[in-house]
Amino acid sequence: MTAATRTGVTWRARLFRRPSPGQVVTVVLLLVLGGLWIYPFAWLVSASLKSSPEIFGRGLDLLPEQPVWENYARAWTEVGFATYFVNTLVITVGTVLLVVVRSALAGYVLGRYDFAGKKLLIGVFLVTFFLPEGYTIIPITQLTDQLSLLNTHAGVILGLGAGGQIASTLLYAGYFRRLPKELEETARLDGAGHFTIFFRVMLPLAWPITATVVILTFLYAWNVYLLPLVFTLSEPGLRTLAVGMTVFVGERGTDWSGMAAAAVISLIPVIAVFVVLQRKFVDSIAGAVKQ
Repeated sequence: MTAATRTGVTWRARLFRRPSPGQVVTVVLLLVLGGLWIYPFAWLVSASLKSSPEIFGRGLDLLPEQPVWENYARAWTEVGFATYFVNTLVITVGTVLLVVVRSALAGYVLGRYDFAGKKLLIGVFLVTFFLPEGYTIIPITQLTDQLSLLNTHAGVILGLGAGGQIASTLLYAGYFRRLPKELEETARLDGAGHFTIFFRVMLPLAWPITATVVILTFLYAWNVYLLPLVFTLSEPGLRTLAVGMTVFVGERGTDWSGMAAAAVISLIPVIAVFVVLQRKFVDSIAGAVKQ
């Protein structure tokens, strides 16, 4: 029997061998937990295809009697979620770009350079990390109003992305600190300046951290409610998807089926971004654990 034949027999034996009781119990538990984890999303999709009375009349049943695709059409056109979607996309992309550039620059300085007051600055960052959003919304609103940006996309982007962004900054600082100094020294010998070294050498190497920051910032900016609500009170046309959900709540009742359809619409970009960047996200987390 050749080595290749023995290897094939071994793999077939492992593949078709009878599982142990412990393995069966583990698989069953994982399937149950997976079902419990995915059920709320499945129920949301199911509710988006039902009428409002059917949502409560059918209980936990996931299969609608007759799919009501008009819920999506109503949410997208009649309620104005097409406009809210564009607003959210513009604000989220702008916030992500602002946070990545700011956090990467600040993290590069903190991770690669020593200067007076560095530890104190990091300490201040850590203290502000625990401040709830409600404590800072008033000064942010006043400052944005003084800049005449209160009811604009730019105002919301600055309000969301121009804060401390402590977690993102420290992620970049920790990553840049571990990179060898020879990279910068070689670039300087080639005549590169500080910004050239950062944007053409250091930032591309930090792609796993950038993917993590993009995912976390995208989730935050896409789903945030309080600041866009305050900034667009007098401009309903600038509402985001999260704020637009309140349209389905009226004085005489709530359009639950329309709200479910709108929620599904708002979840699609989030899932798409995570699927595209999940590998880099996992790699960055794994690298942090190894360190």
